[in-house]
Amino acid sequence: MPLRPTRADPATPGRSERQALDVVPRTPSVLPEARIPRAGLTADRLVAAAADLADEAGYDNVTLSALARRFGVKDASLYAHVRGLGDLRTRMALLAGGEMTDRIAAAVAGRTGKEALAAFAGAYREYALAHPGRYAATRIRIDQDLAAASPVMRRTADVVHGVLRAYGLEEPDLTDAVRLLRSTFHGFCALESTGAFGAPREVGTSWNKAVDALHVALVNWPREQGR
Repeated sequence: MPLRPTRADPATPGRSERQALDVVPRTPSVLPEARIPRAGLTADRLVAAAADLADEAGYDNVTLSALARRFGVKDASLYAHVRGLGDLRTRMALLAGGEMTDRIAAAVAGRTGKEALAAFAGAYREYALAHPGRYAATRIRIDQDLAAASPVMRRTADVVHGVLRAYGLEEPDLTDAVRLLRSTFHGFCALESTGAFGAPREVGTSWNKAVDALHVALVNWPREQGR
């Protein structure tokens, strides 16, 4: 574990937990065709454009061909900047993970305990709903060596662990707690983003109740025998 929407109300565990949870957004039938000037084409510009395309058209619709059309170049031209779709998706994951972590870090700064948890949860939800394609990008599994060396992944873990250590948690409980948060946040956001909550109860109220329940669980965390 390493989360500005109109719908929002105001993790190092196992390596996969460092990644901030897998939404597959609904996608339009036609990809946006707006072209971006090709001058000064760089890997960073490609990744930023890919992230924008993911938000607009859906993560699964981000391909090298679609990206090349946006820049008005041939597919082969992109290989001077990225090694392929897998490399592009890894770079997207790191970009989005960094953005998400920045927002969470800003939200929890100066806070602790339940207040920090609520701020963490709110920033996570807001990013997931405002940037569905970017959010989906954060769910891919990053190569273990790259994850271990990535400043983004390390910072994400530091931020999440900082919130959880205020509850007196250390490993291996940290990993378990991160998994609980990821499962709850991701599951809720995944359902909300697809309109799956059909009951008349206001969604934000249910979200706040879920955060309250997580706080109670963390305060009363079951300790391993002998610890």
